[in-house]
Amino acid sequence: MDETNSLIEQRKTKLAALQARNIDPFANAFAPTEKCGEARENYTEGRSVALAGRISAHRDMGKSQFIDIRDQSGRIQVYAQKQVLGDDQYDVFKLLDMGDFLGVRGTLFTTRTGEVSVRLESFVVMTKALRPPPEKWHGLVDTETRYRQRYLDLISNPEVRQTFLNRSRIIHEIRGFLHERGFVEVETPMMQGIPGGAAAQPFVTHHNALGSDFYLRIALELYLKRLLVGGIDRVFEIGRIFRNEGLSRKHNPEFTMLEAYQAFGDYESMMELVQSMVCHVANKVLGTLLIEHKDAEGNVIRTIDLSPNWRRVKFKDLIREIGGADWFELTPEERRARATSLKVEIGKEYEDFEVTQAVFEKLIEPTLIQPTFVTHVPKEFVPLAKVSKEDPSTVEVFECCINGQEIAPAYSEQNNPIEQRERLEHQAGGEQHKLDEDFIVALEHGMPPAGGMGLGIDRLCMMLLGEESIRDVILFPQLKPKN
Repeated sequence: MDETNSLIEQRKTKLAALQARNIDPFANAFAPTEKCGEARENYTEGRSVALAGRISAHRDMGKSQFIDIRDQSGRIQVYAQKQVLGDDQYDVFKLLDMGDFLGVRGTLFTTRTGEVSVRLESFVVMTKALRPPPEKWHGLVDTETRYRQRYLDLISNPEVRQTFLNRSRIIHEIRGFLHERGFVEVETPMMQGIPGGAAAQPFVTHHNALGSDFYLRIALELYLKRLLVGGIDRVFEIGRIFRNEGLSRKHNPEFTMLEAYQAFGDYESMMELVQSMVCHVANKVLGTLLIEHKDAEGNVIRTIDLSPNWRRVKFKDLIREIGGADWFELTPEERRARATSLKVEIGKEYEDFEVTQAVFEKLIEPTLIQPTFVTHVPKEFVPLAKVSKEDPSTVEVFECCINGQEIAPAYSEQNNPIEQRERLEHQAGGEQHKLDEDFIVALEHGMPPAGGMGLGIDRLCMMLLGEESIRDVILFPQLKPKN
């Protein structure tokens, strides 16, 4: 029998001993009066408390024992004495293990070492953990285990738990910011007959009753624009997006997106919205606009300054800096050759605009650490945006890049149904079944001029919380199946 199975058997023996005393640790209820962290913060000598949590430390001193119990707010030490509990209850107390859930009643006091503690008067066993905690109880480090068994990661690593609590606060503050500005939150279909709003490979599913294939959505955009047509002038959704593509440090096939649309706005108004919102969230959640990213040893490797007046630069100017001043005067074949000479991998199937896009994504975007609005991108990139008056080869679009990756693109939305149809047909490659006719019909009823933006919640959390991998801000990231 291996060590884990042996420990499980020992715990089952203790469970049987509890049950022999008519104690069912899975049937007991207990109502704490406050959280462990609150009891420490609101310390008064001798104050009575009722607390509950998981046992995270246990020290047996013979006729007395110290345990730590921990809940979401933090931990507190509990001091158990045989002479206070009595022989029977003290024997029950000795059947407890790390990981068990316990409810305790007692009074607050401070030990000789200055530790705020509970002098135990009575307790209730609420759950018996049948499996031992991971070997590295205080700091689980195995990456595979951390992602596959996130609950162990949350138990063992308080900083990981805080990351996900902060993620929740970030989303809460985003909602509050948009509500304050008069935006209405909605929900739109996740299963769609035609996946639109982005160029991405969708997941396919089948609806048995309708006898039809459907697609998990790759964007929120087209349904939210229908709501602009319907008279909801400011609308947003925070929802799950599904793209049947690869896994990487920056990509998960299932991720969270915010999209917001504002009638009578444009890409300039979206620029103000994104900057104001990100600064608001950073101040509310972190209390600072200076975001430090650290390595595993705790050394600061970069500091991101979110202070207002973010940099603005045109896409073509950035490309010329890297690809040469004559980049946009080259023939497609010359552009492909130059990109290759810059060690950018170019697929044989790439269209000309995709070559330029690859240069940006591989050589430029990773260098944009400080907040940067990259404006006026080539119109082939974004078929749902308005053409720029100053340069008809570009569209009124910005890509907000921070921490070396795109955080939020935004457009002056195309509301001309005739031009929109032409550009979507081009994107569909002439395959009419890929064209969302219902969306075009909606535009033909009249959509107001509008600004729209999409913001990747996971990437925003990576930037604000100093994480280098998207897996560290998604509770249950997609992983390869176990063999």
